[in-house]
Amino acid sequence: MESRSTLAVTRCGNLELRWGERTYVMGILNVTPDSFSGDGVGDDVEAALARAKRLAEEGADIIDVGGESTRPGTPPVSAEEELRRVIPVIERLAAELTVPVSIDSYKSEVALRALEAGAVMLNDQWGLKHDPRLAELAAQWKVPLVLMSNQRDKGGYDAALKRDTADYADPIAEIITFLKGSLEIASQAGVPKENIILDPGIGFGKTWRHDLEIIRRLAELKEMGRPLLIGPSGKSFIGRVLDLPVSERLEGTAASVAIGIANGADMVRVHQVGPVVRVCRMCDAIIRRRQSGH
Repeated sequence: MESRSTLAVTRCGNLELRWGERTYVMGILNVTPDSFSGDGVGDDVEAALARAKRLAEEGADIIDVGGESTRPGTPPVSAEEELRRVIPVIERLAAELTVPVSIDSYKSEVALRALEAGAVMLNDQWGLKHDPRLAELAAQWKVPLVLMSNQRDKGGYDAALKRDTADYADPIAEIITFLKGSLEIASQAGVPKENIILDPGIGFGKTWRHDLEIIRRLAELKEMGRPLLIGPSGKSFIGRVLDLPVSERLEGTAASVAIGIANGADMVRVHQVGPVVRVCRMCDAIIRRRQSGH
């Protein structure tokens, strides 16, 4: 098993991701009209730029731009519409911010245009299972690639909403199987190991109990030898546990982040960056013995 201290450094634009030294924070920038969290800025480029600047000021290490909502039941958008939403924003962010920009898309045509516009990381919620060409782009452009485990295509997500059950018993085993397949696709495309980050996909085809189990058992995913990203921010499992709407799930998010870091998370993807940065710094002081700020 590769320990935190032996994971190779990952280069992301002007940022060196030195795994094990501290927890990195990815700030979410939804350029959609229908974000589940209610923070989508639609097609207002100036509003997107203002939010990105605020995320950077609050301590985000990376800004993750997404043009397609993952809200349950939301129909997919075309590549053309996604491009219309994200490219003007990425161009502005790349020109005006020093914080690296990631594109959250599973479409290679969107990813390519985003890279050309200035993005320096690919975040694929389908772990190359929807469009394997993303791996070729990551290899050609020499950028980090986030591979997420997504079980929604198995019908588990609908079951999770209706019955709190899904068609698999062990979420960790399912995630490992999925991500091993993703890693194989990436490897065959020539993506260097040090450029791959794994995401267990909290909320994507898992029940709320599975989501809790994922955070509890993150150490098992560390056996795959890659840094881990988790995205618990405001997710429905927090709502189920605390019986609270999305707008009141910050404490649940913070607790999930803290336990996630203790169990092996290297990066967290969140909406409310400022408070979570403080949580990460405190966790790093305890767990990684890092007692200074960024």
